[in-house]
Amino acid sequence: MLRDIRGGQDAQVEAAVRVLVALDADVLLLTGFDHDAGLVALDAFRAKLARGGVAYPYRFAANPNTGVPTGLDIDGDGRIGGARDAQGWGRFRGAGAMAVLSRLPVEDGALRDFSAMLWRDLPGAQLPPGMTAQAQARQRLSTTAHWDLPLRLPDGTWLHLWAWHATPPVFDGPEDRNGRRNHDEAAFWLAYLDGRLDPPAPARFVLLGDANLDVVKGDGRPAALAALLADARLSDPVGAGDTARYPPPLGGLRLDYVLPSAGLAVRGAGVFDPPALADAISLASRHLPVWVDLTLP
Repeated sequence: MLRDIRGGQDAQVEAAVRVLVALDADVLLLTGFDHDAGLVALDAFRAKLARGGVAYPYRFAANPNTGVPTGLDIDGDGRIGGARDAQGWGRFRGAGAMAVLSRLPVEDGALRDFSAMLWRDLPGAQLPPGMTAQAQARQRLSTTAHWDLPLRLPDGTWLHLWAWHATPPVFDGPEDRNGRRNHDEAAFWLAYLDGRLDPPAPARFVLLGDANLDVVKGDGRPAALAALLADARLSDPVGAGDTARYPPPLGGLRLDYVLPSAGLAVRGAGVFDPPALADAISLASRHLPVWVDLTLP
């Protein structure tokens, strides 16, 4: 990925830069972005955006669960060390991770990173039947990560980003392991909102990420995500509409969400899909940028 970013000839990278320069967001969550320890690739991508006219003086990424070995045969194929045996699917550590680019200072010293939380420790966890005690003692809830990342606002107060990227609720067997995990990755935020996890949740936040779930169409267990969308402590200014495009039979799905806390003033929201950028958007990703414009102190 670093080679492709620096080379200037990769169609997907160049398309993503074109789309994000046009979007011109103040705070940006990237999903599916490979992680390296020095954030070299993220800095190279950030430099390309700056050359395009959109500068992000602050950035953040932490070690994800993707590609991290469990040491167990999670998928039951008789082998250890495969992509499906990792804490989150990945052929190498950091594959398809998350990152934040921001014009607001990132208070990473105050980060709450719940990515190491065991799946079994979520209240009411929907563990798959037959999950061994050994697997329960090692399997984390987060496929990629669950972050509560504060940003410093101009008046000195904080806005928290609650970010996650869940597993697709497919590619498993009748035990519905991925469907159950996808549900619980959304249910984590309900538990956090309710104060059932330590430390308690702050008041002003934006919940955002790729839930990999459409509560109306497609496969999965939509109860937890549907409860989030209906929760009075959140707002859903974007509303119904596709945020990802897949070939038939899947077609369009709403998988990506930006949900501000109820007390925040929303000026506008939508899915970024201008006709003039149609070619670049289709090259950049199956997913479309979802945006919300807030009035902040």
